[in-house]
Amino acid sequence: MDKFEDLQAFVAVVEAGTFTAAADRLNTAKSAVSRRVSALEERLGVQLLRRTTRTLNLTDTGQSFYEHSARILADLEEAESAVQLEHGELRGTLRIALPMSFGVRHMCKPIAAFSKKHPRIRFDLDLNDRRVDLLDEGVDLAVRIGRLEDSSLIARKLFDVRGIICAAPQYLKTHGVPLTPYELRDHDCLVYSNLADPAQWAWQDGEGNRHSVEVNEVLRASSGDFLINAAAHGLGIVMQPTFIAAEAIRRGNLVPVLEDYEWPLATAYAVYPPTRHLSYRVRAFIDFLVERFSETPQWDRECETLSARQT
Repeated sequence: MDKFEDLQAFVAVVEAGTFTAAADRLNTAKSAVSRRVSALEERLGVQLLRRTTRTLNLTDTGQSFYEHSARILADLEEAESAVQLEHGELRGTLRIALPMSFGVRHMCKPIAAFSKKHPRIRFDLDLNDRRVDLLDEGVDLAVRIGRLEDSSLIARKLFDVRGIICAAPQYLKTHGVPLTPYELRDHDCLVYSNLADPAQWAWQDGEGNRHSVEVNEVLRASSGDFLINAAAHGLGIVMQPTFIAAEAIRRGNLVPVLEDYEWPLATAYAVYPPTRHLSYRVRAFIDFLVERFSETPQWDRECETLSARQT
């Protein structure tokens, strides 16, 4: 058992990057992790890690030993998961990174449903709009929206993400309703700062040609929820995904405009790092999400229904 725990500690240190992060992952003391790695090196009679005050690097021998050790631990987890699945039971922790607004608004129900089906699964959620490094931070999977920059990750599509332009009724009453996207130059616009070019709003015409306009930016923020609330308070026109805007539109706090234009269409993916074995619990949860979002999302159906009522 000591050898197994030594391997766990060594692999956790390599993947987490520091002894402190590895200790957090293993839910133990930093000193205990350090002792185990030192005991492993002493037993093997080789140096696996080069330690300095600021960096931690694998030796050539350490790299080879890490690859073998990671495979051993993955094989063991796979064997345990297979037995659990045969008995209809999944267990363990799912570490998942979620975009803040989408996670808060739309992931609680799927997670609750999955938990009821598999009560021995525990969830460790990171709700944050930053781009999490799945391998370095020991995250099993992430939900990501938009273009996937890291080609090393494996992705499964969950659903299409529609953009919508909207504003508060009072703002439109005071400033008028824009009839073409180019009129957004003369309106107060609220922009999402996490985009590469926040004030450049793009759309497609009926023939699939791409157009864009530089809107009159009066406020920018890194939170879609804040922008929706700001728009609902009459501060200007906003472009946001329907999964954020639908609730405010349903309540009448916001009104869609420029609906005859096709605004940005992105994709939501479940992404996970390439591994020799994908654990049964991760695979089961991804399959569950794919099935859950296989139809038109509820927020898009709501926006379509409300638009139909207004025409």
